[in-house]
Amino acid sequence: MAKHLTQTDVEAILSIIYAWKEEKLTWEGICEASAPVIGKNPTRQSLNANKLIKEAYSSKKSTLKVHGPITPKPSNLTMAGERIARLQSEIESLKRKNALLLEQFVIWQYNAYKYGVKEHQLNESLPRIDRERTES
Repeated sequence: MAKHLTQTDVEAILSIIYAWKEEKLTWEGICEASAPVIGKNPTRQSLNANKLIKEAYSSKKSTLKVHGPITPKPSNLTMAGERIARLQSEIESLKRKNALLLEQFVIWQYNAYKYGVKEHQLNESLPRIDRERTES
């Protein structure tokens, strides 16, 4: 039973979710698959409480519903190597972009604190646009 997951544990569990090949994705399945990797058996609740894991789970679940399990088969090893290199490059690019966005968020978070903006003000929903209205 894992109450607290370390950053390493979270990354390992995210890798398990991203690499999920079975048709059905469940919290119990993730718990069972992650136990040998992280050395402890996490609970469904502890996985669901982590925002990154929850988002990855939802994304993978919806992908599996729409497309089913994806197992691309390249016609030869050269094409497979090129595809792997392209995907690794794309992953690195996305990691850099994500790091920049997280950095920007920290700046915004500090400035919001500095100028006294409250969390409920930041989470306020956007105004509704009335597209039915005409101006004369």
